[in-house]
Amino acid sequence: MEGAFTHAPNHLVGDSASAINEGDDISTLDAGESALDSEYGRGNLNGGPRRRRIGDDDEADVDDDEDAESLASQAQHVNGKPTGKAGEEEEVELPAHACAYCGIHNPGAVVKCLSCSKWFCSARGNTSSSHIINHLVRARHKEVQLHPSSPLGDTTLECYNCGTKNVFLLGFIPAKSDTVVVLLCRQPCAAMGQGSNKDMNWDTSKWQPLIEDRSFLPWLVSQPTDQEQMRARHLPPQVIARLEEMWKDNTSATIQDLEKSAGVDDEPAPVLLRYDDAYQYQNVFGPLVKIEADYDRKLKESQSQDNLVVRWDFGLNNKHLASFVLPKLELGDVKLAVGDEMRLRYTGELRPHWEGVGYVIKIPNNQSDEVTLELRARGGNENGHHGGKGGGNNNHNSSGSVPTECTHNFTADYVWKATSFDRMQHAMKTFAIDEMSVSGYIFHRLLGHEVAAAPMKVNMPRKFSVPNLPDLNGSQINAVKSVLQKPLSLIQGPPGTGKTVTSATIIYHLSKLNGGQVLVCAPSNVAVDQLCERVHRTGLKCVRVTAKSREDVDSPVSFLSLHRQVQMNDTNTELNKLNQLKAELGELSSQDEKKFKTLTRGAEREILSNADVICCTCVGAGDPRLAKFKFRTVLIDESTQSAEPECMIPLVLGCKQVVLVGDHQQLGPVIMNKKAAKAGLNQSLFERLVILGCAPIRLQVQYRMHPCLSEFPSNMFYEGSLQNGVTMQERILKHIDFPWPVQDNPMMFWSNLGTEEISASGTSYLNRTEAQNVEKIVTRFFKAGVKPESIGIITPYEGQRSYAVQCLQQAGSFKKETYKEIEVASVDAFQGREKDYIILSCVRSNDHQGIGFLSDPRRLNVALTRAKFGCVILGNPKVLSKHPLWHYLLLHFKERNTLVEGPLSNLQVSLLQFSRPKTSYRGPQRYQMTSQHANQMASSLPGGARGVPGPNGAPAARGGAPGPAQDGSVVGYIPDDVSSVHSSALGGGAALPTQYPPMFQNFQDAWPQLPPGAQRNGLPMGASPRPGGPQSIAGDSVAASELTDATTSGGGAAIHGAGRQQPGQGGVSLAGLSIQDLNKQASLSQSDKLRRYVEGQPTPAQQLPPIGAGRHQAGHQPATANRSMLGGNDDDAKSVSTAFASQVD
Repeated sequence: MEGAFTHAPNHLVGDSASAINEGDDISTLDAGESALDSEYGRGNLNGGPRRRRIGDDDEADVDDDEDAESLASQAQHVNGKPTGKAGEEEEVELPAHACAYCGIHNPGAVVKCLSCSKWFCSARGNTSSSHIINHLVRARHKEVQLHPSSPLGDTTLECYNCGTKNVFLLGFIPAKSDTVVVLLCRQPCAAMGQGSNKDMNWDTSKWQPLIEDRSFLPWLVSQPTDQEQMRARHLPPQVIARLEEMWKDNTSATIQDLEKSAGVDDEPAPVLLRYDDAYQYQNVFGPLVKIEADYDRKLKESQSQDNLVVRWDFGLNNKHLASFVLPKLELGDVKLAVGDEMRLRYTGELRPHWEGVGYVIKIPNNQSDEVTLELRARGGNENGHHGGKGGGNNNHNSSGSVPTECTHNFTADYVWKATSFDRMQHAMKTFAIDEMSVSGYIFHRLLGHEVAAAPMKVNMPRKFSVPNLPDLNGSQINAVKSVLQKPLSLIQGPPGTGKTVTSATIIYHLSKLNGGQVLVCAPSNVAVDQLCERVHRTGLKCVRVTAKSREDVDSPVSFLSLHRQVQMNDTNTELNKLNQLKAELGELSSQDEKKFKTLTRGAEREILSNADVICCTCVGAGDPRLAKFKFRTVLIDESTQSAEPECMIPLVLGCKQVVLVGDHQQLGPVIMNKKAAKAGLNQSLFERLVILGCAPIRLQVQYRMHPCLSEFPSNMFYEGSLQNGVTMQERILKHIDFPWPVQDNPMMFWSNLGTEEISASGTSYLNRTEAQNVEKIVTRFFKAGVKPESIGIITPYEGQRSYAVQCLQQAGSFKKETYKEIEVASVDAFQGREKDYIILSCVRSNDHQGIGFLSDPRRLNVALTRAKFGCVILGNPKVLSKHPLWHYLLLHFKERNTLVEGPLSNLQVSLLQFSRPKTSYRGPQRYQMTSQHANQMASSLPGGARGVPGPNGAPAARGGAPGPAQDGSVVGYIPDDVSSVHSSALGGGAALPTQYPPMFQNFQDAWPQLPPGAQRNGLPMGASPRPGGPQSIAGDSVAASELTDATTSGGGAAIHGAGRQQPGQGGVSLAGLSIQDLNKQASLSQSDKLRRYVEGQPTPAQQLPPIGAGRHQAGHQPATANRSMLGGNDDDAKSVSTAFASQVD
């Protein structure tokens, strides 16, 4: 039987044989393997006989990062030697089992892919994965066979117990005799210890995967010798990626075919910061949208699932419901969402062929793995809402009935719709040709032109709080006041700062002051529903416009939806009669149907015309029912999660006042095509406007997290500007008995040293040790009285999510139904949401492969800011500490005695020491602005009310009284990832903690570019400066920070832009710059300013360039790089932002 070997060394890897819902995380491959052009060798790569020259060696190794001129020209060289006619080396024919990448043909080192019959070896070449694993991951293949001449013969790798052949699921268990190795799948066989392995007394706890460090274990597939690898063909990752793409369309493609297509696959033009006109704008974004659309169509239309078993049912609306399990969905090969359209076909022989189209109304969750499809009634396409390619066939079958008597032999296909992409293209075209689509000011600002905004005359309301919503705090009031006075506003809402309440308040005042309708949009239906519900509370007339495909999807605001309001309209008796008749009969006569449509459209227009606020998704704003409406005011919530062309759809409906709400320090738009993302389609309009100098107004009081949970995100991602609107006492549940290392600080990092494994899909990861410990934590919470719905489990990897769900239900001591109520989801799924307790499983634990997209600061920010009462992180600190951002997070936990190890019942403070990372965490430099926008930004900061924090960092109260200071400092408006802390005197920032984070205590470490013995203001390092006027530096990059003396508690004075002293806050402010300070600092390079500041030398004054200079002004060049920011060519000059970023090196 396959699956059992006799061998002495026992090492192996595997994965679960049960259905595992995997994600598409290509981080199992090199980050650079998605590039398209690089150096490679010539050869036939189709898996058949190939040729290789005698005498090839490794004289010239291929550099992955080397610039490539063209594939055609590079094809003339292999390993530094010419090929073709120029190469006179003798060639020999390679055997059929030679590696399709490199030509190595050692029988013990090659493996055959059973899906494509190509052979691949265990050499890594220029990649971090072995060639066979590289191929399996890219091609989504999972079954292999060893070579007949290998030590183990022509064995097909499969589970000894159940026969599963997915190598990502397989592992081995050694017998006690230590001479027999048995292959078992991770789940269910190895996990449950069932079948013959019990009889043979194998210890399933010793199960190990067959794949380790992205390569098969060497006793299973040996490594090629050094000489074989030296003589092999060296293909860089970029070329391998292109070959794999070509093999999907032509399995016999050769490298010559790759040469022919070299010029066809050019990179699209990248997005710009500024555009000459709307036609250039359309010409840049149009191709990117098309690339994304083509990729999305190809991806969805290629996913067809056969041999489905269907369970039939009836819905409440008497429509047929078809439920089935999609194995490809479980393996992560496809993605599915409620409202997606699918085609179901019967291919059996019990009745004539049938096919029907329906909408997805349920997707797999913890309760069930089934997908449920609600079939459209005949003629369901009457609304014209399924336009575009692949609209679907509504002729259900030849006999006219749904085959509910059949349960087997069904096939499901995606129905791809071009609606969203067509609406983006139409919006950009409208923007270019219709002068009435947006106002002149908005038009130029969207193109990046610097134009002065005409002041808006507004009668400010006496009271900013609105009916049935909470009172506003200072920063929220300031945001509302600023928005009402400006035609273009950006509001940054960090986690838990009341962004939705603020947006609803703004919408209320805009509606009351302007008198016109307000269009409210967001990229997701969930976000629209939440905001729509808040706006409805204020008493405004709200209409929720939904897509036809989602009209039957229940939501909290279903009663506000347009179609429901039409149904509830009692004034039109004739329409009501036809509606009732259609519900009873299922369909109407052609004459009645035509009349029904006419009456429905009239009722919809009347309801929309009478509405104060219309809510829809950004794509929904392109609905034909809204085409004749003009919206003077548009608010887009979660705008940082929208691609820029998506935001344009609501904007071109005549807007004259735009409000963009979001947080660019959290997750951005999801772009599937890597080319389009690389070209900049994954940058939101909000981000581009920030870079152009449109200063966002930041909300500064968070009401979600325990203060200890908000400390690190505030310092690392928001320059310490977040104040706490809740106290420690409000965020500690005394009756919850959980082993927090420090009882008053409900957080901990639990060191887990288990290794990562590739999940069943081959494109994601899991960590069994962490999953098992997640179950222990959850069970402990249950015993303490925490309800399942109060717990959230976050993991960045879909493989871990699926494995954790199974682990909870199989190993947990409570009922399975209890564990099913816990939400286990990705970071993306948790954005914008919260739970009482969050468990974060990091998964990554390896020696050489890195941490993948765990290094994304925005992803970490979202994960850390979901919990209200407590947060537990599980991970391998030895691996994570190698990345600068995680290094500082681990230091944060360690310094607070919350980095622990050992069993949950006996946790001990970890004594682990980790060294400084080799690289420095710099943060997203693209958000740092140039001096050209410094005055514009500073002068745009409105004064007004602010939340004044109480003594010792007490939380600011909602509805704080207006104060004399500005509501935010210059730096408070700069979205910069530099860790710093603003004093409350610097325009409403957070009160400085008496114990400043140690990562900033050492001045010399924080400023490594300064000469030894440097002093600040004439004082030794670590000494408190003398009180006095502002001691600040500014530069061409306005991004700034502070260094605070942590050696004194309550001593010294915070020296800020206004020169005021704050008790209990020592240190020197490098922020809080007044407009005059900015004007005085423009003439020096950043290094000069920094040097003069440290040495206590005066800085000459010089006015900044005039604001509002057009982009065509002579000598003006957009500043897109640090060197242009510096205003000079000094080689050792560094921007202030770079110096500040070094604080967290």
